[in-house]
Amino acid sequence: MISATNQIELRHLNYFRMLAEELHYRKASEKLFISQSALSQQIRQLEQLLEVLLFDRTNKKVALTDAGKLFYNDTVEVLNKVESALINLELLKKGNTGQIKIGFVASAIESILPNLLKKFNTECPNIKLQLDELSNREQLHALKNDSLDLGFMRSNLVESDYKIKSVFKETFSLVLPNDHSLTEKTFINVGQLRDESFILFPNDQSQLYYQQIINLFADQGFSPKIAHHSIHAPTIFKLVENGMGLSILPTSLATSENKGIRFIELKNIPQRTVLFAVWKKNNKNPALSYLLEMLQEV
Repeated sequence: MISATNQIELRHLNYFRMLAEELHYRKASEKLFISQSALSQQIRQLEQLLEVLLFDRTNKKVALTDAGKLFYNDTVEVLNKVESALINLELLKKGNTGQIKIGFVASAIESILPNLLKKFNTECPNIKLQLDELSNREQLHALKNDSLDLGFMRSNLVESDYKIKSVFKETFSLVLPNDHSLTEKTFINVGQLRDESFILFPNDQSQLYYQQIINLFADQGFSPKIAHHSIHAPTIFKLVENGMGLSILPTSLATSENKGIRFIELKNIPQRTVLFAVWKKNNKNPALSYLLEMLQEV
């Protein structure tokens, strides 16, 4: 196996990663701009070097073996580190001193992130920021693979090798179509809406956030009728506008200019939603420490 490490090249890893993600030779080869036969040959060569089968192949499908699944996780980590190394070198040549990759849920850009990023850009102008709007699940996956340095999410379910910090707490707001009979003056509690349908964030994306919403209804003695799920505020707003249901979101998102909807802030309830910053304890990006220090101040 030692000899194999001297013969495996980055192209082998890139080809393997693409096929592992597409699980389809034609689609993978098209994205790699090579022929299917060339891709097949490279994968066979990699398997020979590793002395293990990475894929189960049949006429109908391609699937990762257990060894392939294990090798995929390590491959993604290696390729991400190589990409980061190349980016950092390019930034250095341009006079910059590093890059921080940040993931965030939509409400973070409406709350804590603008002031934090503005302050950071002023004090550390030579550190480049890469920002990606991602769900909680996507952020955790990206943090694990080192394709993110820092995540801002509404989930506190992280493994022991991560650090987590509560950075912003806020109320919830009810989202209604503009022609709904309920107003701020007539609103008492969500018990008035027990016969309504709701559009909620899916449970599998953030159990903590979802459970807070369910508890909000349970406090009034009922479970909501869930018509749709969505993680995207614009989608939720459009569904509410068109009478597909009501919704409850963090108040920081209650800023839409959509004239077909309106909001009622739920101030008199115990539930508050929390935004967490999450990063790996063993993150080796030296630039991250500057942002974390600034996060303490903000």
